[in-house]
This record gives sequence, C-alpha cells and structure tokens, in this order.
Amino acid sequence: MALPEFSMRQLLEAGAHFGHQTHRWNPKMDRYIFGSRSNIHIIDLSQTIPLLHQALVKVREVAAAGGRVLFVGTKRQASDPVATAAKRCAQYYVNHRWLGGTLTNWRTVSGSIARLRELEGVLAGEAQGRSKKELLQLTRERDKLELSLGGIKDMGGIPDIMFVIDTNKEAIAILEARKLNIPVVAILDTNCDPDGITYPIPGNDDAARALQLYCDLIADAVLDGLAAGQAASGVDLGASVAPVEPALARELAPEAPAAEAAPAAEAAPESAEG
Repeated sequence: MALPEFSMRQLLEAGAHFGHQTHRWNPKMDRYIFGSRSNIHIIDLSQTIPLLHQALVKVREVAAAGGRVLFVGTKRQASDPVATAAKRCAQYYVNHRWLGGTLTNWRTVSGSIARLRELEGVLAGEAQGRSKKELLQLTRERDKLELSLGGIKDMGGIPDIMFVIDTNKEAIAILEARKLNIPVVAILDTNCDPDGITYPIPGNDDAARALQLYCDLIADAVLDGLAAGQAASGVDLGASVAPVEPALARELAPEAPAAEAAPAAEAAPESAEG
C-alpha cells in the first residue's frame, strides 16, 4: 500500500499551472506564482508538488483512523468529479449548493436529512391514498433536498477533514470549517486567499482535467487509508470475497471500490467516536 503517485508532467498536461489573468490575482498568492505569460499568471508547480503530497498524506491518515472526508465543489465543472470521487472512496460530498450552517448548525441539517429519508421511504412505497398532485409535490421536495443533502445524508456528524475546490465560491464552507477547527485541504488559484487554509495546494481550479486529477488523487489517498486502517485492525484482506487494490481503483468502475469500502467507512467512524 502506498500513496497515489503523480508527476509534474501530469500536472502540466492537466493545465494545473495556468492561473488567472494578471489583473485578477490575489497578492497573497504571490509566493506561489512562478511568473506570467501573455498576461496569465503561471503557478509554480515545484511548490504544488510537495504541498499536494503533504495533503494526500494527511487525507490518508484521517481515512486510516476511520475519519470522515468531505469533498466540496459546487461550481459547474467541479460538480461531477467531486461526486464521482467521493462515491468511489465511500466518503461524502456537497456538489450543488452549500447550505449555510451545514456544519455549524448540524442539528438542524440532521432534521432536514431525516425529512429526506422520510420522503424516500414514502416515495419508494406504493404511496396508497395519495393523489398525483401530492406525490408530485413530495417528489419535488425530495429532489430539492437530495441536491443539497444527498451527498452527506449518511455522514452522521461533522467531517474530520474537508477537501475544497475554489475557496472563493466555497468561502462560507471554509469559515464554518475554521470555526469548528476542521482541517481544510484546498486548491488555490491565483485569485484565492490562502489565509486559513490548513493544507493549501496552488493550482488551476477551473480546468476540467486538473479538477479530475485532484479528485482522483484525494480519492485514491482515502482508499489507501481505508485499506491501511483495515490492515491495522487485523482485517484479513486476502480472505475478502472481493478485495480491492487501491492502486488499481482508478481502473475499476466507480461503484466497485465504493461498495467494498463502504462497510469500513461506516464502521470505522463509530469506533473512532466510541
């Protein structure tokens, strides 16, 4: 078992080094900027690589200890990669809209999650005695709750670490995490504020290939941590009916690793809290 590997070439091919136009920068990001080309800031990937490695180490440690990892990325191009990666490693995500108080007011959010489960139960049944209009209203309410809470309905409590794409768009989420002392791993483009980010990763937060690469690496680190946690607890991976090698997880269908890792992900947080 080992951390997922990545190279400077992969980052370059994904366009991770392209920042924003020079007039759209945050001066606090100056130390992560290599220079500019055609009025576009170029991010210093020689700093990105060790910072990304450090973040992956931390994510792996959290997963190995049975902690919860929350993926956050609500911008259009981040939505699908965030959801896919989180499901693949049996973790949690917010990819539609961050509801204010999702972390700091977890009790209220838990009530909304309970309502979502209630609606799922009603609509999954035959729903006898309900009119078509009533069923349509319930379906719309369920769909609305699913968009905002579907990725965290099984989380069971606040996360142990948060991975964020676009700190400007997810500013409220980061403020809540800071208030609760939750470590934040974040991709920082040249227009972002690095203050308050526990594990900053300078990189393009708009390019689709770059976002996919970041999410894959975080998911692979989680899977490796889950495997390490199972090994440390005495679970015989070789005796499993369908063991999954984390290094090969990216080649498998998204559902396969999630299905295998889900029991560990659900059981481990309980033991950690107990």
